Amino acid sequence: MNFIKRVGTTYLPVKNPELSSKWFQTILGASINYLDEQKAILDFANQSFFLVKASPGEQSGFLDSSGNEHFSLTFEVDGLGQLREFHTYLKRNSVKIGEIEDRGHPGNNFVFYDLDGNKFDVWSELSKSFR
Repeated sequence: MNFIKRVGTTYLPVKNPELSSKWFQTILGASINYLDEQKAILDFANQSFFLVKASPGEQSGFLDSSGNEHFSLTFEVDGLGQLREFHTYLKRNSVKIGEIEDRGHPGNNFVFYDLDGNKFDVWSELSKSFR
């Protein structure tokens, strides 16, 4: 059976939905669909993102078995050139980012953080269905 076709919505904890939604719009090119005091609904990367007002300190990541902070989402870009360009763009816009790295699988990656400390990964290999 193959019922599930795609991930439609991702929920991210934030302190201030309005402020965070502006960051996602400005930095990542998201479009806003809805905003109130408890949530913002954004569209980008072929998906809906709900920025939900959360308790202080809540973040989307988790600690892996070695105690390292891990991301819960990987965004894909189309090739190493675009990965480097996006990395430079985020750095120029004062976004907290990690270095581009080779993790021993096809492509390269780097991590970045939003205003609330949610950690995201970026991978240089675009999925076959988006080529």
